[in-house]
Amino acid sequence: MQKRNKKLKLPYLTKLVKKFASQIGAKVVVEPEWGIAAQIIYKNGIVRSLRYLSLDLNHIASSDIAKDKDYAKFFMEKAGHSVAEGQTIFKDYWAKIIKSNRTISYGIQYAKKLGYPVIIKPNSQSQGSGVCLVWDDKELRRALAEAFKVDKVAIVERYLPGKDYRIVVLDGGIISAYERIPLSVTGDGRSTILFLLRQKQKSFVLSGRDTRINFEDLRMKLKLKRLGYGWNDILKKGEKIFLLDNANLSTGGDAIDVTKKIHSSFKNIAVKLTQDMGLRIAGVDVMVTKGDITQDVKDCKYYIIEINAAPGLDHYVTTGKEQKKIVEAMYLKVLKALGKKD
Repeated sequence: MQKRNKKLKLPYLTKLVKKFASQIGAKVVVEPEWGIAAQIIYKNGIVRSLRYLSLDLNHIASSDIAKDKDYAKFFMEKAGHSVAEGQTIFKDYWAKIIKSNRTISYGIQYAKKLGYPVIIKPNSQSQGSGVCLVWDDKELRRALAEAFKVDKVAIVERYLPGKDYRIVVLDGGIISAYERIPLSVTGDGRSTILFLLRQKQKSFVLSGRDTRINFEDLRMKLKLKRLGYGWNDILKKGEKIFLLDNANLSTGGDAIDVTKKIHSSFKNIAVKLTQDMGLRIAGVDVMVTKGDITQDVKDCKYYIIEINAAPGLDHYVTTGKEQKKIVEAMYLKVLKALGKKD
């Protein structure tokens, strides 16, 4: 076995599991080259596994369905939850194998039926990877081509903008809730957009946030062009622009904690959805198109964006000391539960 590289930076959850090992009466064996995979070996002989953000808490088939956006939408809608209208589109070779005509040309016709702009999503990717808002046929072709570099299935979905929230559920309770704000920069009247973005990346590093902004992201270039800006343009003091349309923290988004403000009706929706999908822990992503998450759902309009069976909370913990305490308490509870016999 190769010796562990002393410079290896362990993922947040791996570090947390090692931190709590003595408290849960277990030893932790970490794969030394990447630090992503680990085993948690309890004194009673139970062995549980960890891989990046996933612990042995959810059943594997339920987790796999949650990872597949199309399957997940089907079951969520079947259970009575509101989802955005959409259609799967297939990479050419896969369309031939499954004998489907839903290729890029079909996607263009479907997008026109929905009405531009529309959202493009790779079907099985996470953390906002490849999610793109497109405004015409040309942009749609380009976005689908990018999506098909990482997935053989993509989704064309109706664009329904609003306030984007992540609600984390564990065993019937709400652990955290926060509004997600897309990657943005705010002008100071003298700095270029590119400089401001680089400064934002530096602030992530200083705060311990493991977010790496992709400065070559095609989506940012398209967004800037649509806003009428270039990388070297200078924003007025106080002027704020958003550089991405998706609000994932992993792509540089910001979080506003609403755990203590979330209305009980939205809590109930998140808990029920998690149960309906056969999960114990989940990140429920909700878009509220009318009102906000502090109001009774009866007075709002909303839909479920997706459900995540392995919600990453490593970015969330950097938003404050209280958030760090919440996450550590949650994982300590999870690790204790995993050490009990089924």
